[in-house]
Amino acid sequence: MAFEIIPAIDLLERRVVRLSRGKRDQCTVYSDDPVAFARAFEEAGATRLHVVDLDGAFSGELGNLDLVGEIARATSMRVELGGGIRSRAAAETAFGAGVHDVILGTKAIEDHALVSDLLKHFPGRVIMGVDAKDGYVAIKGWVETAQTTATDLAKALFDLGARRIIYTDIATDGLLTGPNIPAMRAMADAVPGMELVASGGVSRVEDLHALLDAGIPSLVGAITGRAIYEGRLDLASAVQSLKARMT
Repeated sequence: MAFEIIPAIDLLERRVVRLSRGKRDQCTVYSDDPVAFARAFEEAGATRLHVVDLDGAFSGELGNLDLVGEIARATSMRVELGGGIRSRAAAETAFGAGVHDVILGTKAIEDHALVSDLLKHFPGRVIMGVDAKDGYVAIKGWVETAQTTATDLAKALFDLGARRIIYTDIATDGLLTGPNIPAMRAMADAVPGMELVASGGVSRVEDLHALLDAGIPSLVGAITGRAIYEGRLDLASAVQSLKARMT
C-alpha cells in the first residue's frame, strides 16, 4: 500500500505558524521564512507539501498566494493548497501560481455545485478537506460547527465525484497526542472508495506505524507539522522508516 508522510506549512501573515485547535488567538510562530522550511522538507525526502493559507481560511480570499508560488517554484514537491479556495477563479489562480492540487473545505458544505464544477474541470487535482469536531463538520476556519456529520458529508462528496479527503480531527490537531484511528476507520468504512489522508495528532514515527497497522486500505498518507517544527519527529527518518515498511 502506498502511504506517505506529508509535511505541513500553515501560513498566517506570511509566517509559518500553528494554531491550537484552529483558534487564531492560540498561535505559535515558528518561522518568518516559509520557503526555507519547504526546501528543508524536500531535502528530508518529502514529495508532497500541504500548505494552508490561514488568512484565506478566515477571510474567504487567498491571502498568501505570491508566497505559495515562491514555495512551488523553489521546490519540486507536489504542493497542495487549502484556505480561501471558494471559487473556480481562485482555483485557477492557485494553479497558475504553481499549486498542483487545491483543497476545498467550507465550500464543500455550502456549495456542492462548485464542488462538482471544480471536479469536472480539474480532474485529479481537487481534494476535499473534512474537518471534524466530535464527529460533526467544522467550518469557516473551525469557528463554526455544521449540523452535518463528517461521514455523511464524505458520502455526499463521493457521490459528487470526489476521490480524496484530508480528514482532520480538531481534538488532536496540533496537540501531539496521536492520531484518532477510530475516526479514520469509521470514515473509511463509511466511504470505502475514497482515498483518506489523516491529519491531526501525528507526532512520532510510532504514530505513523500505528496508522499503517490499523489496516485501513484507503488510508494513503498522514499530515504533520508541529511535531517536525519542534523536533519531535525527524522527517528524514520518518520517510526512510515508511519506505522500509513498504518494501
